[in-house]
Amino acid sequence: MAVVSVAALVLLLTTFHCGCDGNLRFASYYGDHMVLQKSPQKAVLWGYFGPEGAQVTVSLSGPINQKTSSATVTKGIWQVTLNPVDAGGPYTVTAASHNSTVNLTDVMFGDIWLCGGQSNMYFNTSQIFNASEELALSAKYPHVRPFMAALRMNETELIDLIEVKLPWSVPTASVVGEFSAVCWLFGRYMYDKLKYPIGLVESCWGGTPVEAWSSLRALRQCGLEQNEDSPKEKNSVLWNAMIHPLLSMTIYGAIWYQGSIAFKDSARSVYSVPDGASVGFFTLPGEANADYHRDKYNCSFPALIDDWRMAFYQGSGGQTALDFPFGFVQLDTYKDGPTDDGFAEIRWHQTADVGFVPNPRMKKTFMAVAFDLPDKTSPYGTIHPRDKQDVAYRLTLGARAVAYGEEDVPFLGPFPRQIVSTEMFLIITYDQAASVTPSKDIFEIFCSVSKHPHGPESQWVPAAMVTWGPTTVQLSSTYCQPPGEVTALRYAWKDSPCDFKACPIYSASGILPAPPFIVSRYPDRGNIWKSY
Repeated sequence: MAVVSVAALVLLLTTFHCGCDGNLRFASYYGDHMVLQKSPQKAVLWGYFGPEGAQVTVSLSGPINQKTSSATVTKGIWQVTLNPVDAGGPYTVTAASHNSTVNLTDVMFGDIWLCGGQSNMYFNTSQIFNASEELALSAKYPHVRPFMAALRMNETELIDLIEVKLPWSVPTASVVGEFSAVCWLFGRYMYDKLKYPIGLVESCWGGTPVEAWSSLRALRQCGLEQNEDSPKEKNSVLWNAMIHPLLSMTIYGAIWYQGSIAFKDSARSVYSVPDGASVGFFTLPGEANADYHRDKYNCSFPALIDDWRMAFYQGSGGQTALDFPFGFVQLDTYKDGPTDDGFAEIRWHQTADVGFVPNPRMKKTFMAVAFDLPDKTSPYGTIHPRDKQDVAYRLTLGARAVAYGEEDVPFLGPFPRQIVSTEMFLIITYDQAASVTPSKDIFEIFCSVSKHPHGPESQWVPAAMVTWGPTTVQLSSTYCQPPGEVTALRYAWKDSPCDFKACPIYSASGILPAPPFIVSRYPDRGNIWKSY
């Protein structure tokens, strides 16, 4: 028997006044060719109907026939939850009441992944390297189905999308060409592994700070209340219009890709602004949070993940997992050569200042490191690299290991397990075998006789790699005088630390780059640093 999520429905109705025309219909993000979440989770279906108190019955016909109990129309809204359906299809979903009937055809059941973030998630498949080859493959993946929310914002939480840019579609070259490259590639790669339908829901907007995608509830946890004096801060307006409406949808997981640039002529083709939309916060140079509430990102990003999980769980009546897997791309590159620490700090903050995920603060998350994939000649701006295949593949490895529990799938690059300092050297022991190429300056040390942790104005000096083994790297500390007074160490702490796939430290396979890190000899808590 179907379960009607009354509590979730009432919660949503408190933020929505039905303006529907009274005809029986599904909500905006249901349609022909769509993917609904497969078993063991249950798919939620809802829509509109005029007569208050009317009964709407939803049935499923196809490989397995299923008829739900009726849902009662409340304030113009009906909602039902299907029994679990195994992966496959196609199905026809029928909603019926009185003399009204509406159908959804060619519906598949599989896993639904939400794709969010900024312009590198919005970046179209037609703009990537080898786009023609990728688009030619699209017809071979009829069970990977894309959907895209239109770019809209709102001052209050909405129950339904204002507009749909791309309804659920069977992939073709023209459809996939205008769809998120990372989202599409991730879905295609996952289909190659899972062999059942994948639904991809794109809801992202370039140049936007994390605050716009966060509920006020999440922002309060980090002390980020609305500041009316700042035109850049439009707290929650994209959460309200582009995420909150999706909460009733049962999803399997989400991926997120940060990295965006201000509206400039060279990059204008990457995304567009709807007529009449305010774009006050779409004017930040580089990634939106590299200059805006940067010091709060180690709170605001984990808080967004936690809040999305809670909200989707409640909105779907408990069908979306409370700890659904969340993958993200670590911020990529923008400017070559030395710059300020904005990008490096955001990369660190994306991991809640741990350096890798999953970790105790960010459980069931996975990360794709991307700073070794610069594209200095990208016609869309250097912050929009065209190699999205490697990004999606690295995300896929994380999803296989973390989201699907596949064993023996490496998805993390080497990370320091121990640092030993001697009179002349620092010896880093990594947590796995590493492929090492020498570098004179990608490692940096901070020298101080005061034994205080490094501060924001610290002066860092290079620490050249002198020897290395299967799991160790030895660095020279002779730039410090005396050499033994090294108080901090960092790796790849630059906007663009290395050339394409040419960072010094990779996994033994050479596929997964070591993520950046910063560590103090005298931390407030914990220590992997030992002196001899």
